[in-house]
Amino acid sequence: MKIYKTGIGTCIELKNNFFQKEIENWDSFINRAGLHDILSKEIEGWESCDKPESILAPIGNQEIWASGVTYLRSRDARMEESKDAGGGTFYDRVYDADRPELFFKATAARTVGPNGMVRIRKDSKWNVPEPELTLLISSEGTIEGYTIGNDMSSRDIEGENPLYLPQAKTYEGCAALGPCIYVPDSPIDPESIITLEIARDTETAFKGEIPLSNMKRKLPELVEYLFRECNFPNGCFLMTGTGIIPPDEFTLEVGDEVRISIDNIGTLINTVGQ
Repeated sequence: MKIYKTGIGTCIELKNNFFQKEIENWDSFINRAGLHDILSKEIEGWESCDKPESILAPIGNQEIWASGVTYLRSRDARMEESKDAGGGTFYDRVYDADRPELFFKATAARTVGPNGMVRIRKDSKWNVPEPELTLLISSEGTIEGYTIGNDMSSRDIEGENPLYLPQAKTYEGCAALGPCIYVPDSPIDPESIITLEIARDTETAFKGEIPLSNMKRKLPELVEYLFRECNFPNGCFLMTGTGIIPPDEFTLEVGDEVRISIDNIGTLINTVGQ
């Protein structure tokens, strides 16, 4: 089951059929424990419709948080980018620590949806997209669904000093979510594949993929730490880290197209602006 937030209402995809209904309060609609079972009953009263064309980011008043160094590739890349600043060992230590790295990423106002424009900072020269499985978590701390997240990152700013992480991660157009919220009746398959493809002038500039099973941290573990001292009255989204990072000589350019796909969820497509 997939939920789409559209320009004309809410749409649910179930077994390749689409159903729509106007929802007065998006936050209350998605912030329900046991969402799959609830929607399976509610959909009986929805109207049939065509596949939605105008799709928005599936977010209301939720915060977006993010996890770092959850894949070995991410640890290695961040150690390399920050070694000259003396911060390389920080990422090695957090990869093996009990406590994960968690940080605030974005509000809805700084987030774009499918076909929206993500941005690279004007004061950065080394920028990459980070393709991430993103969790929809209810206010009760239960994982209710999954979407695709693009955690735009300025690697040179973060590498200059780990204390600059908020500036490297949080700015206008720093995140993308979509195209839907995947709400299965059981946890997502750990063998699901995340794929990142970056096109430049109609040619592929970079492509990579990795299975979710390569993530060191368990999803409930990340949620448990996030909810230890934070309350989320509307629920929240949590990006779970990336295992796909382009080579050090690569940086995004204005006009690049970023395509992120995850099995069973779909593909999130964005262009890069400044």
